[in-house]
Amino acid sequence: MKKVKSDKLATKAKSATKAKSAKKKDSNLVSINFSLNGKQVGVRVHPMDRLLDVLRDELGHFGTKEGCGEGECGACSVLIDDELVNTCLVPVLQVSGRKIRTIEALKGGKELAALQNAFVVQNGTQCGFCTPGMIMAAVHLLETNAQPSEEQIREAMAGNLCRCTGYVKIVKAVQMAAEEIGGGLL
Repeated sequence: MKKVKSDKLATKAKSATKAKSAKKKDSNLVSINFSLNGKQVGVRVHPMDRLLDVLRDELGHFGTKEGCGEGECGACSVLIDDELVNTCLVPVLQVSGRKIRTIEALKGGKELAALQNAFVVQNGTQCGFCTPGMIMAAVHLLETNAQPSEEQIREAMAGNLCRCTGYVKIVKAVQMAAEEIGGGLL
């Protein structure tokens, strides 16, 4: 039974590799260049590919999650030119020449960024699926308002759904980070 399962996985992986190779030869592809977490990157993709898929499949940035695929949950949130955006709704063509920051921009070696650490300390992560989008929403808030009120935090996080925490721990994590960092996130 295990052999059959591994054969199916190997076949699936080979098919994905062939599809990717075929895609690169497609004449409908365009080259798109943008800044990703402070580094210039270029991809050759279909112009209407979702930014979410390009980040994950082409560039290996798996921190950005797909939840609903309809812009309702916020799991795929990133900053594009310092504005919070759901990548499942953005055709990659729209980011040409722009600056994108994902959750991966926050890591600094082995140390967690203060905001990430606050989520851990306050237990605002639970299952963790929504956490990258929540943290990016909090980054956006704290970069525009270093000392937000609880109401402002709740409003800023309203576009991100969490089915585990009930939001109290997430709000406390953002409050803790605001007290600790005063706007100096990255």
